[in-house]
Amino acid sequence: MDRRVLLAVVLMLTVLILPSLLIKRPPRPVQPAGQVVAPQPDTAGTQAPAPPPIARPAPQPSASDSLAAAVPEDTIVVTAPEYRLAFSTRGARMIEATFAQYRSMRPDESGKPAQILHPDGDLFALGLLVGRDTISFRNWQFLPSAPSVTVSAPSQLNFTAQQSGVTVSVTYTFRPNDYLVDVAGQVSGIGPQGGALLIGMGPGLRNTEADSVEHQRELGIAVKGTKTELTRFGSLNLREPVILNGPFEWVAVKAKYFVTAVLALDSTGTERMGGISGASAVTTDVLHRDPTTASMNLGMPVTQAGNFRYQVYVGPMEYPRLRAIGHDFDDVNPYGWAWIRFIVRPVALAARTFLVWLHDGLGLAYGLGLVVFGILIRVLLWPLNQKAMRSTMAMQVVQPLIKELQEKHKGEPQKLQQEMFKLYKEHNVNPFGGCWPMLLPWPILIALFFVFQNTIELRGAAFLWLPDLSRPDPLYIIPVLMGVSMFFLSWLGMRGLPPNPQSKMMLYLMPGLMTFLFLNFASGLNLYYAVMNVASLPQQWMLIKERQRRGMGVPAPVKAPVKAAPGKKK
Repeated sequence: MDRRVLLAVVLMLTVLILPSLLIKRPPRPVQPAGQVVAPQPDTAGTQAPAPPPIARPAPQPSASDSLAAAVPEDTIVVTAPEYRLAFSTRGARMIEATFAQYRSMRPDESGKPAQILHPDGDLFALGLLVGRDTISFRNWQFLPSAPSVTVSAPSQLNFTAQQSGVTVSVTYTFRPNDYLVDVAGQVSGIGPQGGALLIGMGPGLRNTEADSVEHQRELGIAVKGTKTELTRFGSLNLREPVILNGPFEWVAVKAKYFVTAVLALDSTGTERMGGISGASAVTTDVLHRDPTTASMNLGMPVTQAGNFRYQVYVGPMEYPRLRAIGHDFDDVNPYGWAWIRFIVRPVALAARTFLVWLHDGLGLAYGLGLVVFGILIRVLLWPLNQKAMRSTMAMQVVQPLIKELQEKHKGEPQKLQQEMFKLYKEHNVNPFGGCWPMLLPWPILIALFFVFQNTIELRGAAFLWLPDLSRPDPLYIIPVLMGVSMFFLSWLGMRGLPPNPQSKMMLYLMPGLMTFLFLNFASGLNLYYAVMNVASLPQQWMLIKERQRRGMGVPAPVKAPVKAAPGKKK
């Protein structure tokens, strides 16, 4: 039974984890295209849910746009203790987002503060759909209200621009200790029919991680309608855009640890303007199988007077911050795949909360916190593990008898089943007693896999020789120690039992297979598993001594009933 459980666990981990790490997507056809979303304007002054968006060709630059592009652009810097944001006066778009608390892991950036935006991107660049005409403000020169902003209290930055009778005004409101920014604006001179606002979200987030392949794999656009849906960049192609029909409460572009988002909310956290009517995305990357860039736009209706209001989030995916925003914004960074999330997520969030509390509340390094966490889990599971180990030992003791019964009743499955149940009853053995208690630590282990995949607090956390607990051990010491501890734990469990070739094979096979499987997993996950194994050794040793005291050896073989001699009575 113990071998079956271990084999099932390994197969489960293999099916769960290896496909996401090994599957490669085929090259995509190269055929450029450009699309924007065109939501419908509100002409009544009140907002009902917007109709589905339609795809329109991306607007071509006009002569006035080309002239505006020739005018030098200035950079307006917004500085807060947590971040540095920069806006270009050309298009009033955001071109830099740097976070002092988080360092870039890229080898070529030498631990500099993480800067997540492409400088030539279109993040929060505005446009307007009026009837069948699209007006892009991407190359308009905006006049800022200040050359720079220091955020020590709620502060504002206003941009205004005017061209061809159309006036655009947009105001950003920043708050200290907050990555959420309020945006309000107005477009005038577009006539009584009103219009629909187009907001740029491209081209995505630049890589700040040591593993660029993993960064590419995690890029995606998430939307929240009735539920949260994620479209990864890897599913985009150059032929046609992906059209996402709203209304949505928010639209976000995410990487592994950082996110930019537009939320159809105001500072009170309530929905405004009928929500985001839709979004579109099409890759612009012709170099990678997993695209790193995409052209993305979303549409938001404006009132007949041309007013609009929303919020933007540019920052790390810190779970407490995302959760505090509400509207399921924390779903932008889910723990686990959808089909197992209902099991994994509660365990992962509890583990994450405990580890962060050990670090922030008690001042323990995250590596030491993992050691404490592993020991604590093993202590809490001690009674159940005790029961499982005793049941497993009892099964190992009666295994020779089971083999005899199998040989004796080889062609009688029904009779074999009856005799085996009788044997279990005589020796007080529960064949399933060792299974479920042994499986209880595995949901925690699987949940921790996603904790190290998604939790930004653990990003770059060093411990002993490990430079980053969320990355594999560069020296492979921890996974080897994990395998050795697993081997020694199994070896102790076999002490004093009759020789069994199958058990001996599993003794060497399982630790080797698990070591190979965990080589490229997060070193923190390997550390936790190794600590769990080491913390189990005293309990295993105590049970061996208990078995020796009770004289649990090889039981007598099953005796066949004695037949009476011919002609004699029994």
